[in-house]
Amino acid sequence: MMNSASCTYLIAGLGNPGREYRCNRHNIGFMVLDHLAAEMGLSFSRLQFHNLVTNDRIDGKKVILAKAQTFMNESGQAIGQITRFYRIDLFQMLVICDDLDLPFGKLRLRPSGGSAGHKGLNSIIDNLGSQEFPRLRIGLGRPPGTLDPADFVLQNFSKQEQASLDSILRLSIDCILMFINDGLQAAMNKYNSPNAYP
Repeated sequence: MMNSASCTYLIAGLGNPGREYRCNRHNIGFMVLDHLAAEMGLSFSRLQFHNLVTNDRIDGKKVILAKAQTFMNESGQAIGQITRFYRIDLFQMLVICDDLDLPFGKLRLRPSGGSAGHKGLNSIIDNLGSQEFPRLRIGLGRPPGTLDPADFVLQNFSKQEQASLDSILRLSIDCILMFINDGLQAAMNKYNSPNAYP
């Protein structure tokens, strides 16, 4: 993996476009990018290849933030196009998404792998023809009782979950910044550890 100042990183958040989905659990990838952009003084004012995009430099590296606007299940259409246009090295792309199999608020950073049933990731894998790209999964926990997982992810976070959401978003942003500044392995060592959590 290259780390020169000429590198371009793509940080792609997954979610569904539209105000009605904005606070859904499934949209936590969008939420992370919205908070990161706000910290950087940026706004998502451009539409490019079906992505809302903004960009800046972090530690001398060009960083593109992209929120796919094709709806979750077709995320690969948007992410694939922007990846090819900017000739992004797949090891310098990081996809942010939700995960039902992780406890609520737990982060899991991985260098590659399958979709584990996540339709957004599956669409990206199909479009790129590769599983070899980093992804940051953010745990939602399992749905309570017999609630259908598809319904669960399209619900807003509960009041109890919302109380922890800011700290989860903060942790996710710190993980992204370490990925860019110090590399994937350093970020994995820190944020996949139980010691990363209060």
